[in-house]
Amino acid sequence: MKSETTGKLLRIFIGESDRLGNQPLYTAIVERARKAGLGGATVFKGIEGFGGHSVVHAARVFDLSTDLPVLIEIVDSEEKIRAFIPELDRLVGEGLITLETVEVIRYKAGSPK
Repeated sequence: MKSETTGKLLRIFIGESDRLGNQPLYTAIVERARKAGLGGATVFKGIEGFGGHSVVHAARVFDLSTDLPVLIEIVDSEEKIRAFIPELDRLVGEGLITLETVEVIRYKAGSPK
């Protein structure tokens, strides 16, 4: 079965070395998103980037950067995404969050082609 709707795409830009206690911050965010009942989350590790401090972090052969960019994407309804933002306010000390409206096309297993 195929369904189409409008939703929100939440992007969270943080660093690989950001932590919450003894775990990576991206892991904590994904766990909290799951507990909040959001539809899913994906974490991407960047190979190069810079943020608010304009320091370039890159994965190069002779560069031992341990703070590569990390991007977490979550897509769900606007209501669920907006309800999750206060949790991010408590978790993210430094980073960037963006929101955009997206068209969502969902396919469920067993759907006729």
